[in-house]
Amino acid sequence: MKIGTKSILFGAHCFFIHPWFVALAWWQLYGFPLDPRLWCAFFLHDIGYWGKPNMDGDEGETHPELGARIMHALFDRRGQHYWLHFTLFHSRFYAKKWCAPHSPLCAADKLATALTPRWIYLPMVKLTGEIHEYMGMAGVGKYSSDKVSEMRKLRAAGGLNPHNWHFHMTNHMRRWAFENR
Repeated sequence: MKIGTKSILFGAHCFFIHPWFVALAWWQLYGFPLDPRLWCAFFLHDIGYWGKPNMDGDEGETHPELGARIMHALFDRRGQHYWLHFTLFHSRFYAKKWCAPHSPLCAADKLATALTPRWIYLPMVKLTGEIHEYMGMAGVGKYSSDKVSEMRKLRAAGGLNPHNWHFHMTNHMRRWAFENR
Protein backbone atom coordinates (compact mmCIF):
# COMPACT_ATOMS: atom_id res chain seq x y z
CA MET A 1 0.00 0.00 0.00
CA LYS A 2 1.35 3.43 -0.94
CA ILE A 3 2.24 5.88 1.80
CA GLY A 4 -0.35 8.43 0.65
CA THR A 5 -3.11 5.87 0.96
CA LYS A 6 -1.86 4.85 4.40
CA SER A 7 -1.83 8.52 5.44
CA ILE A 8 -5.50 8.90 4.53
CA LEU A 9 -6.54 5.64 6.15
CA PHE A 10 -4.62 5.85 9.44
CA GLY A 11 -1.88 8.49 9.22
CA ALA A 12 -1.46 12.24 9.46
CA HIS A 13 -4.31 12.84 6.99
CA CYS A 14 -6.63 10.22 8.48
CA PHE A 15 -10.09 10.73 6.99
CA PHE A 16 -11.89 10.40 10.32
CA ILE A 17 -9.47 12.43 12.48
CA HIS A 18 -7.67 15.16 10.48
CA PRO A 19 -10.81 16.95 9.17
CA TRP A 20 -12.07 17.48 12.71
CA PHE A 21 -8.83 19.18 13.69
CA VAL A 22 -9.04 21.31 10.52
CA ALA A 23 -12.54 22.37 11.65
CA LEU A 24 -11.25 23.16 15.14
CA ALA A 25 -8.38 25.17 13.65
CA TRP A 26 -10.82 27.04 11.38
CA TRP A 27 -12.91 27.87 14.42
CA GLN A 28 -9.86 29.27 16.24
CA LEU A 29 -8.72 31.29 13.24
CA TYR A 30 -11.96 32.49 11.65
CA GLY A 31 -14.92 31.54 13.85
CA PHE A 32 -17.21 28.53 13.79
CA PRO A 33 -17.56 27.08 10.25
CA LEU A 34 -21.27 27.39 9.50
CA ASP A 35 -21.04 26.94 5.72
CA PRO A 36 -21.52 23.24 4.82
CA ARG A 37 -19.15 23.71 1.86
CA LEU A 38 -16.34 24.37 4.34
CA TRP A 39 -17.04 21.03 6.00
CA CYS A 40 -16.82 19.34 2.61
CA ALA A 41 -13.46 21.05 2.03
CA PHE A 42 -12.22 19.92 5.44
CA PHE A 43 -12.93 16.32 4.46
CA LEU A 44 -11.87 16.49 0.80
CA HIS A 45 -8.80 18.75 0.66
CA ASP A 46 -6.25 15.94 1.21
CA ILE A 47 -8.08 13.09 -0.56
CA GLY A 48 -5.56 13.37 -3.41
CA TYR A 49 -2.92 11.65 -1.28
CA TRP A 50 -4.68 8.40 -2.18
CA GLY A 51 -2.24 6.28 -4.18
CA LYS A 52 0.69 8.69 -3.86
CA PRO A 53 4.13 7.12 -3.31
CA ASN A 54 5.34 10.08 -1.20
CA MET A 55 3.98 12.97 0.81
CA ASP A 56 6.21 15.91 -0.15
CA GLY A 57 7.84 14.65 -3.33
CA ASP A 58 6.77 15.45 -6.88
CA GLU A 59 3.74 13.15 -6.71
CA GLY A 60 2.66 14.10 -3.19
CA GLU A 61 2.74 17.78 -4.01
CA THR A 62 -0.07 17.22 -6.53
CA HIS A 63 -2.42 15.97 -3.81
CA PRO A 64 -4.67 19.09 -3.75
CA GLU A 65 -5.80 18.53 -7.34
CA LEU A 66 -8.36 15.79 -6.70
CA GLY A 67 -10.10 17.53 -3.81
CA ALA A 68 -10.08 20.80 -5.75
CA ARG A 69 -11.70 19.15 -8.78
CA ILE A 70 -14.39 17.59 -6.57
CA MET A 71 -15.10 20.86 -4.76
CA HIS A 72 -15.24 22.68 -8.12
CA ALA A 73 -17.68 20.14 -9.54
CA LEU A 74 -19.90 20.25 -6.46
CA PHE A 75 -20.01 23.94 -5.63
CA ASP A 76 -18.67 26.27 -8.30
CA ARG A 77 -21.20 27.57 -10.79
CA ARG A 78 -20.29 27.83 -14.45
CA GLY A 79 -17.34 30.15 -14.86
CA GLN A 80 -16.59 30.31 -11.15
CA HIS A 81 -13.50 28.86 -9.54
CA TYR A 82 -13.77 29.89 -5.89
CA TRP A 83 -13.97 26.42 -4.34
CA LEU A 84 -11.44 25.07 -6.80
CA HIS A 85 -8.91 27.71 -5.74
CA PHE A 86 -9.93 27.52 -2.09
CA THR A 87 -9.04 23.82 -2.03
CA LEU A 88 -6.12 23.85 -4.48
CA PHE A 89 -4.39 26.73 -2.71
CA HIS A 90 -4.55 25.09 0.70
CA SER A 91 -1.14 23.95 -0.52
CA ARG A 92 1.60 26.53 -0.19
CA PHE A 93 3.34 24.72 -3.07
CA TYR A 94 0.38 25.27 -5.42
CA ALA A 95 -0.17 28.85 -4.31
CA LYS A 96 3.48 29.61 -5.04
CA LYS A 97 3.41 27.69 -8.34
CA TRP A 98 0.43 29.73 -9.55
CA CYS A 99 1.67 33.02 -7.98
CA ALA A 100 -1.52 33.11 -5.94
CA PRO A 101 -2.12 33.76 -2.27
CA HIS A 102 -2.70 30.68 -0.16
CA SER A 103 -6.35 30.16 0.77
CA PRO A 104 -7.71 30.46 4.30
CA LEU A 105 -7.86 26.66 4.33
CA CYS A 106 -4.05 26.62 4.24
CA ALA A 107 -3.69 28.28 7.64
CA ALA A 108 -6.39 26.05 9.14
CA ASP A 109 -4.71 22.94 7.72
CA LYS A 110 -1.33 23.92 9.19
CA LEU A 111 -2.85 24.78 12.56
CA ALA A 112 -4.74 21.47 12.55
CA THR A 113 -1.40 19.66 12.58
CA ALA A 114 -0.32 21.68 15.60
CA LEU A 115 -3.63 21.03 17.37
CA THR A 116 -3.50 17.27 16.90
CA PRO A 117 -2.12 15.94 20.20
CA ARG A 118 1.32 14.36 20.03
CA TRP A 119 -0.04 11.15 21.57
CA ILE A 120 -2.34 10.81 18.54
CA TYR A 121 -0.11 12.27 15.82
CA LEU A 122 3.19 10.47 16.45
CA PRO A 123 1.78 6.91 16.55
CA MET A 124 -0.12 7.60 13.32
CA VAL A 125 2.90 8.87 11.38
CA LYS A 126 5.09 6.12 12.78
CA LEU A 127 2.56 3.47 11.75
CA THR A 128 2.41 4.73 8.16
CA GLY A 129 6.12 5.49 7.86
CA GLU A 130 5.38 9.15 7.06
CA ILE A 131 7.59 10.22 9.93
CA HIS A 132 10.70 9.17 8.01
CA GLU A 133 9.87 11.50 5.14
CA TYR A 134 8.77 14.35 7.41
CA MET A 135 11.81 14.15 9.65
CA GLY A 136 14.06 13.64 6.63
CA MET A 137 12.79 16.91 5.18
CA ALA A 138 13.25 18.75 8.48
CA GLY A 139 16.18 21.07 8.30
CA VAL A 140 17.23 20.36 4.72
CA GLY A 141 15.79 23.54 3.26
CA LYS A 142 12.49 22.42 1.72
CA TYR A 143 10.64 24.63 4.17
CA SER A 144 12.44 27.86 4.87
CA SER A 145 12.13 29.32 8.33
CA ASP A 146 13.94 29.59 11.59
CA LYS A 147 12.74 26.03 12.14
CA VAL A 148 15.20 24.85 9.49
CA SER A 149 18.24 26.11 11.38
CA GLU A 150 16.90 24.62 14.63
CA MET A 151 16.40 21.26 12.95
CA ARG A 152 19.88 21.40 11.40
CA LYS A 153 21.38 22.06 14.83
CA LEU A 154 19.42 19.17 16.33
CA ARG A 155 20.43 16.82 13.51
CA ALA A 156 24.11 17.82 13.80
CA ALA A 157 24.01 17.20 17.56
CA GLY A 158 22.36 13.82 17.04
CA GLY A 159 19.27 15.02 18.89
CA LEU A 160 16.64 14.98 16.16
CA ASN A 161 14.12 12.49 17.51
CA PRO A 162 10.36 12.24 16.95
CA HIS A 163 9.46 14.15 20.11
CA ASN A 164 11.68 17.19 19.58
CA TRP A 165 10.92 17.17 15.84
CA HIS A 166 7.19 17.25 16.68
CA PHE A 167 7.71 20.02 19.23
CA HIS A 168 9.54 22.28 16.75
CA MET A 169 7.24 21.39 13.85
CA THR A 170 4.04 22.16 15.76
CA ASN A 171 5.42 25.41 17.17
CA HIS A 172 6.33 26.48 13.65
CA MET A 173 2.93 25.45 12.23
CA ARG A 174 1.04 27.26 14.99
CA ARG A 175 3.06 30.45 14.54
CA TRP A 176 2.79 30.28 10.73
CA ALA A 177 -0.98 29.76 10.83
CA PHE A 178 -1.67 32.76 13.05
CA GLU A 179 0.75 35.01 11.13
CA ASN A 180 -0.69 34.02 7.74
CA ARG A 181 -4.43 33.69 8.36
